[in-house]
Formats: sequence, structure tokens, C-alpha cells
Amino acid sequence: MGAKRIFGPALMLSATLGMAPAAAQAPKPGTLESYRDWTIGCDNRDRCEAVSLLPEGGDWPDAPVMLGISREAGPAADPEIWISRDARGREALSFLIDGRKVASASSMDGEATLEGPQASALAIAMARGGVMEIRTATGRIAAPSLAGSAAALRYMDAKQGRAGTMAALVATGPLARSAVRPAPATPSVRRALIPGGVAPPALWREELTAIGKFTNCADEMKDASSPPDVHRLSKTEMLVLVPCGAGAYNFTSIPVIATGIPGRRSFRFARFDYQPGWSEDGTHPMLVNAEWSAETSTLQSYAKGRGLGDCGGSESYVWDGTRFRLIEATAMGECRGAWHWITTWSAKVTE
Repeated sequence: MGAKRIFGPALMLSATLGMAPAAAQAPKPGTLESYRDWTIGCDNRDRCEAVSLLPEGGDWPDAPVMLGISREAGPAADPEIWISRDARGREALSFLIDGRKVASASSMDGEATLEGPQASALAIAMARGGVMEIRTATGRIAAPSLAGSAAALRYMDAKQGRAGTMAALVATGPLARSAVRPAPATPSVRRALIPGGVAPPALWREELTAIGKFTNCADEMKDASSPPDVHRLSKTEMLVLVPCGAGAYNFTSIPVIATGIPGRRSFRFARFDYQPGWSEDGTHPMLVNAEWSAETSTLQSYAKGRGLGDCGGSESYVWDGTRFRLIEATAMGECRGAWHWITTWSAKVTE
């Protein structure tokens, strides 16, 4: 079965997914590919993650177990395999492929990771096998589908430049590990320091009216449970998160920069080097479930595709003194039980 492409990083259940401004240096987050019961994505550093999905049309378990395979880029990197489930305490896990035990791991509070030769052996066995079981001492806890796992891992081999080498998981060949291309450089973003100690002045009534007209969110502001969030960016600038609609689990807001003295402030839309995924156009950014941290100069948008949180997308930005710069993006385009969203962009933050 061919791949189904899901554009990221943020999921919109409409045609606005994956929109970015046309700036030459704009970040380009990776896309997601789905192969039957697996979805995979790679970020700008060629780090890839493949995650298992619950089969379409099947009965979903009461206590689902999520399984994933991740691998850093570069010749020296080996795969890691992890599982996640709702559990407490320590357990010994066994991983079986077609009835044969291939690997084992210790789980703490439902989380376990396999590394090194065990992880490589299990990944290869998964790609070649038909039935997988994860067991504890008391019996089977999960049987993740392997349908599509081989195609997902072949995609990983190709994206990381491992195809044709002995380091590949599926697309193996005679070339040595040294033939694998190195990992791309990690982009760097310098964050601006936010002055602390003094709370930003509240918006005056006339300014609230003006910002409602400016954003076309006046009606939504009247219905909101709280006024716009105001956060200091500098001595003369404030970030204003203007409420502009709410649903059952997503709350949208428009980020505006207010400049000037109280009562006479001017407003402009906040600038982004990569437009948040729910934005309707390049000049009107929209955030979902927005959170601001002055300590790290970070603004986050987190949009769930549905209440379970097993699909959606997120972006994290750092304020550099002029605009918000993307430092991390994640996405999960399939609403099929995977609450771990795949990283599609990452950058390091400096001061």
C-alpha cells in the first residue's frame, strides 16, 4: 500500500495544515507518512520516529500500549525502541515475533526503552515478522500490528541515507557504516531576555475596544471567560493574547504586539518565522491553547485534533526581540491511539 502524506507540523482538519510564509530562511518542518498501521516522520536534523497505530475499524483495547522506533541521524546512531502505557510499578517485559522471544526490557510506570543490539534485532524482526506480542509475567499486554512497519523502516533508511549500507534496518547493502551521511547541523535561535519584576500594565477600556476591532475578535472577547492575557516583552512592548473563539478542547487566540504608553498603545500582529498551523493567512496568526513563559521567552501553541489528544500538532517559539522563531514542532496526523506526537522540527536556543 502506498504512503498517505500528512503535512505538518500542526494538524488542521482543513486545508490550512502546514502553511508557512514564503521567507527564504523560514523553517521547513518535516512531513509525516503513514503506511497501514504505522506512521513516520523525520525532523530537520534527519532524526526519525516511527509510531504504531491502532488498526482502523478494529476494537480498541481498554488499556492501549503505544510502540515506537526512533533513530538519530549519522553513521554511529542505532535505533531505540520504546513502549508507553498506563501502568504503575516495575515490570519485566518480553517482546515476541511470531512466537519467538527476540528482546526483553524492564518497564517503570509503563515506560520502557530498548537500545543497542537488542533494539536493532527487534526492529529487523518486526520488519520481517507477521505477529508481535508484548508480554509480562502475567500474560500478554499488547499485540501491536506490524502491518506497514517494514515500509516505515525502509522510509527511515532512505531519509537518513542508510539505504545500501550495513547500518540499514530494511534496505541493507554492502556499504560500510561510514557511507551513511552525517547529521545536518542544528539551527540556532537566540532568545531575547524578558525584563522581570514589574507586571505589564493592563489594557485600558478604550484599548480593549480597539484591539477587538483590530483582530475582528470583539464578539469572541465578550464571550470569553477572561480578558486578553498581557505579557511584557520589553520596556515598551507587550504580547497580548486576544481570545478569539473556543471549542470543547481548543481555545484560540490572536497574538498581538502592543507598543507605547498605557491608553495610547498601537497594535500590530506578532510576526513568526513559521506561521502557526491554525492561522488563516500569512498576516493573521492564530494560536491554539497558547501558553507563554517569560523565563524562557517561549510561546507555545498546542492544537488537538480531538479530545483524546491522539492527533494534532504543536509549535514552540522563542521571542528574539523582533519576532517569534520556531524551535520545536510536533505532529500526529492519524487519530488512531498514538498520543506521542512526532517531532518535525527542532532548534537549539542560545542567549
